[in-house]
Amino acid sequence: MRVVDRPHSHDWTAAAVGVIDADARRTADTHLLKVDLPAWAHRPGREIALYLKDESTHPTGSLKHRLARSLFLYALCNGWIVEGTTVIEASSGSTAVSEAYFAKLIGVPFVAVMVRSTSPRKIELIERQGGRCHFVDRPDQIYAVAQQLADDLGGHFIDQFTMAERATDWRGNNNIAESVFAQLAREPRPIPDWIVVGAGTGGTSATFGRYLRYQRHPTRLCVVDVENSVFLPAYASGDAALTSPGASRIEGIGRPRVEPSFIGQVIDRMIGVPDAASIAAERFISDRLGRRVGGSTGTNIWGAFALIGEALAQDAPTSVVTLLCDAGDRYDHIYFNDDWVAEQGLELAPPTAVLEHFWTTGAWEPGE
Repeated sequence: MRVVDRPHSHDWTAAAVGVIDADARRTADTHLLKVDLPAWAHRPGREIALYLKDESTHPTGSLKHRLARSLFLYALCNGWIVEGTTVIEASSGSTAVSEAYFAKLIGVPFVAVMVRSTSPRKIELIERQGGRCHFVDRPDQIYAVAQQLADDLGGHFIDQFTMAERATDWRGNNNIAESVFAQLAREPRPIPDWIVVGAGTGGTSATFGRYLRYQRHPTRLCVVDVENSVFLPAYASGDAALTSPGASRIEGIGRPRVEPSFIGQVIDRMIGVPDAASIAAERFISDRLGRRVGGSTGTNIWGAFALIGEALAQDAPTSVVTLLCDAGDRYDHIYFNDDWVAEQGLELAPPTAVLEHFWTTGAWEPGE
């Protein structure tokens, strides 16, 4: 009889999972904020409600904290991360910041593969968590270089773009969808009409879409997409092989290829949002909340307002939930910087006028 054992420290893995679980319990859940809408939202029999799931309050400051936690638990329980494993990711954004946090938490090295043009602020946040940054010249190089680094170092390429949709338990287990519905339970409309999210990996939209079907909720899922992203064109055409030569200016969402975690079949509607509209909406809602939010939140708000405007035009009540993905202090140098906006050739006045008109009258008239 042949017996083959594979050396593995179950004690170390158990301890690592326990550390991550304890961190989740300490940080608890994020808030669901109800936006104070104008008087047109409060007509008896036609109440309009807008909620923001505030993901900026996670320890690493963004929605990606949930994803990073799920990715690490998935890799640990699959035996892909063991004691001393170097974890590598292809990301220069919030996911890398959050993953660096969890790598530090369980005591393994972390390397983020990113383009050289990555903002110093993001590099600083990754390095502050103990991560190391490995630079490449072009965005399309990050995947292959990350895998090569993993091979060379005997490490693990954690691969958010492939693993996002499978690492999260979409049936529940305190995922973001389950959290939202639990927090809505005592609201006048506990089952919202729409959930609005952006797509970066596609993991969040996959989680919401699957959860809605599993729970048999009539809620529809709307995904907002940005310029230089192929998610919307691929959704419209059914061609998952589409690519884009450019990169999204709205950090955290939009991709130049259809990522493996993007599951278009669970999406009910997609809305394309111009970059100028995302930034205008980011600034607009920041002013009304009294705190700065990030660019992807602006994209979400533009989509949410479009759906509310549609309901108002039909004189129908509606409830919309979207995400406050991260705080705006990460973007002071770009989205809140008028010089940067001008350098990008973006005109914020037209979409700002649309937003102000909507806020005043309830009429959504974005034009062409």
